[in-house]
Amino acid sequence: MANKSKSAKKRVRQDVKRRLRNKSVLSSLKTKLKAYKTSLANQSEDKEELLRKVISAYHKAASKGVIHKRNASRNISRISKLS
Repeated sequence: MANKSKSAKKRVRQDVKRRLRNKSVLSSLKTKLKAYKTSLANQSEDKEELLRKVISAYHKAASKGVIHKRNASRNISRISKLS
C-alpha cells in the first residue's frame, strides 16, 4: 500500500479496479477462443459465428488497452488460418 500521499492511495484503488476489469476481459476472450477451437474440432456449423465473436473480442481488448494492438492482430491472423 502507498505510504503517504492521497494521490498514491487513490492510484492503488484505481489499479485494483483496472486489474479486475482486465482480468475479466482476458478471461472472456480465452473462453470464446476455446469455444471456437472446440467447434473446429467437432466440425460444428456455427464456427463462422464463433470466429466473428473471437475477432470482435480481440479488437475490443486491444481498443481498451488490455492487450497490444499488434498482439490482437497476430492472434486474429493465426486463428483465421485454422479454419
